[in-house]
Amino acid sequence: MKIAVIGQSLFGQEVYCHLKKEGHEVVGVFTIPDKDGKADPLGLEAEKDEVPVFKFSRWRVRGQALPEVVAQYQALGAELNVLPFCSQFIPMEVINAPRHGSIIYHPSLLPRHRGASAINWTLIHGDKKGGFTIFWADDGLDTGDLLLQKECEVLPDDTVSTLYNRFLFPEGIKGMVQAVRLIAEGRAPRLPQPEEGATYEGIQKKETAKISWDQPAEAIHNWIRGNDKVPGAWTEACGQKLTFFNSTLNTSGLVPEGEALPIPGAHRPGVVTKAGLILFGNDDRMLLVKNIQLEDGKMIPASHFFKGAAGDALELTEEELVTAEAMRSVWQRILPNVLKVEDSTDFFKSGAASVDVVRLVEEVKELCDGLELENEDIYMATTFGDFIQLLVRKLRGEDDDNEQVIDYVEKSVNKLTLQMPHQLFIGGKFVDAEDAKTYDTINPADGSVISQVSLAQVADVDKAVAAAKDAFENGLWGKINARDRGRLLYRLADLMEQHQEELATIEALDAGAVYTLALKTHVGMSIQTFRYFAGWCDKIQGSTIPINQARPNRNLTFTKKEPIGVCGIVIPWNYPLMMLSWKTAACLAAGNTVVIKPAQVTPLTALKFAELTVKAGIPKGVINILPGSGALVGQRLSDHPDVRKIGFTGSTEVGKHIMKSCALSNVKKISLELGGKSPLIIFADCDLNKAVQMGMSSVFFNKGENCIAAGRLFIEDSIHDQFVQKVVEEVKKMKIGNPLDRDTNHGPQNHQAHLKKLLEYCQRGVKEGATLVCGGNQVPRPGFFFEPTVLTDVKDDMFIAKEESFGPIMIISRFADGDVDTVLSRANATEFGLASGVFTRDINKALYVSDKLQAGTVFINTYNKTDVAAPFGGFKQSGFGKDLGEAALNEYLRIKTVTFEY
Repeated sequence: MKIAVIGQSLFGQEVYCHLKKEGHEVVGVFTIPDKDGKADPLGLEAEKDEVPVFKFSRWRVRGQALPEVVAQYQALGAELNVLPFCSQFIPMEVINAPRHGSIIYHPSLLPRHRGASAINWTLIHGDKKGGFTIFWADDGLDTGDLLLQKECEVLPDDTVSTLYNRFLFPEGIKGMVQAVRLIAEGRAPRLPQPEEGATYEGIQKKETAKISWDQPAEAIHNWIRGNDKVPGAWTEACGQKLTFFNSTLNTSGLVPEGEALPIPGAHRPGVVTKAGLILFGNDDRMLLVKNIQLEDGKMIPASHFFKGAAGDALELTEEELVTAEAMRSVWQRILPNVLKVEDSTDFFKSGAASVDVVRLVEEVKELCDGLELENEDIYMATTFGDFIQLLVRKLRGEDDDNEQVIDYVEKSVNKLTLQMPHQLFIGGKFVDAEDAKTYDTINPADGSVISQVSLAQVADVDKAVAAAKDAFENGLWGKINARDRGRLLYRLADLMEQHQEELATIEALDAGAVYTLALKTHVGMSIQTFRYFAGWCDKIQGSTIPINQARPNRNLTFTKKEPIGVCGIVIPWNYPLMMLSWKTAACLAAGNTVVIKPAQVTPLTALKFAELTVKAGIPKGVINILPGSGALVGQRLSDHPDVRKIGFTGSTEVGKHIMKSCALSNVKKISLELGGKSPLIIFADCDLNKAVQMGMSSVFFNKGENCIAAGRLFIEDSIHDQFVQKVVEEVKKMKIGNPLDRDTNHGPQNHQAHLKKLLEYCQRGVKEGATLVCGGNQVPRPGFFFEPTVLTDVKDDMFIAKEESFGPIMIISRFADGDVDTVLSRANATEFGLASGVFTRDINKALYVSDKLQAGTVFINTYNKTDVAAPFGGFKQSGFGKDLGEAALNEYLRIKTVTFEY
């Protein structure tokens, strides 16, 4: 058909393009005159196709059609007029001229909401259903016969923009094309509009958009969102006109605590909180407003209302300055009437319209590697200087426009007020578990309940994996360069350091860790780990490889190291934060996203860590944390088809099960740090005092809850008795007590079930013939305290000689003087091979023994000396794969080989 398109905007442009693709001949386009030197998108598109474009400022005068305008239109011979979006009054001489008449798009389900502000009124009235109508034009106002209608659900927090962008724009374009197709095929209906249910509402203007406060919260919310963005619902407060945007009734978990904002006529004063401005209806229900426009036009986060101006301006790097100048050129193209774009140039005061907002968002996406701004971001930063600051913050991952709302458990402990998240962390938000399931996490120092924690279910695992997958495949994390990724990890390490006392206190509460040790090791090494791997981010590289040339052509082969994708990390309860850090830092440095399952009995530092990742600017979905049972959460991660790697620290038995699940599901890559029975050989020629000191540390460090703890000490005959005597003397000096006391050496075991196992372990050793020199009992006080224990005369065939206790139990066996090879044979006679140690002054003996010991780590004249730069992992049934050091990165990378021929 020959079609005349009459309208404007991106919507008109898209309808025009789709009609052309359908094979119709567009004989002319009628649009609005240029504004501030800028042509409308519909006209621009038609001019590219050399379709005649007419820009009449008006079609009629005093109700009469202009003859010259009608004549130009009639000369085109259109068979159908298509009006996708038209703000001008078109005379009936034009409407009725084509043989098929004229069809118009209207963004409501007619006859409801006739008039120019139909979308606004759909929201203001709280309609549950919205949609659009394509109707045959007549001489009434949106009263013509119906041709086609499509409806959609109106979501509780929809605004004019979201409803338009989600449904009315994309589906409306399809609807217009479908309507034209029906007309061309002779199947287009003409259904008279019913008058029943018909409404007409006037155009929403700023002066009519003032909020009436004497109504329920839902009605106020509907009024605000129905006027968002144009014209903007407003009220008077603090001596100025305030316009509210981004309203929601989702106030779950919000507490109206903050600074009061008196509002004349309101049922109660508003409250400015970290989440935004809380308002109240006359039913006392709350609604939340996230953005406020001040009277001078500046848009601010509502949470910042009493904070005044934003913080110091960012200092831009050279690369960011280049981006800023490129963006200045973009502004110059969009604002051709501005001679020079300065930092003070205001986007809207310089003539930009809503269509230019869309264009600017698209220009940013193209210029900044897919960075997606919201239209709202442009309204929040209207001057060029403010816009560049906002853009750079987003590029750096520092965007904090959605400040996290967290339902904390608060406790005053250790001269601190702890704020501890207790919900699951999925997609950048703290949320309840499926069916709101929870469990109690226990303080091992006294057996009391610290808090209830959300208990993840299978559905929660699926949500977390989906969030991680989306963040990996579509989010900013996969698009930023490696150096920026490192900068985010450095910032996370800095935040962990700023909160180190809080983290160490939580570790003491939840895991029973001695506070001073938690500060140095549990938390201190976690910080070091993130800093170390942050430095690796931009040093992960492949290589070029010479291969046989395909003569007479040539070849180039190179390798790339790429992230794997979504990784699952399952961590133990002995070092909750440190084990999380060892694996997660390497995983993130490699560019992966992660779902972390902390041990069910020690979830709290992991959840506090999650909060810090938000503050650090780690993009949503990159890190997800699910407290819950291994049988449910760990199993689902192992089975999940979208998880490509599992990193696990725990028992050998569970490790084998995970390995099987990973094989059967999708052949996941896997690294395992499993059980140990680490031998420590102490020769008579050692520094005995140091050997006693380090031997004590090798067993009793962190209450013996240490994966590399010396599970068995072999003492040379000639010093055996003296060594045991000195150890017992030192054990008696150890102070057992509250892990938060600064002079405590030995805190409670992690949980009650573990305490019970230690008691049974000692009883079995004594029953088999070992000598209990000291300890072996529960300490008679509240909590899960176990005495540091020493067992001697341990024979090779005893249970306690072969199985680890994972507690403060020193297992001592003697060996004949000078019999190096025999003691080595005994030390290696285990299926475990995590760590080992030797004390001797003889360097040749030390090197010989270190060569022969079958363990992933060998300590010589020291013990427990791990470092973030040194790879850590076991042999045999202690697992495979490495944590820490450069080697750890390879656990979270895959190598791709690329070959060119030229």
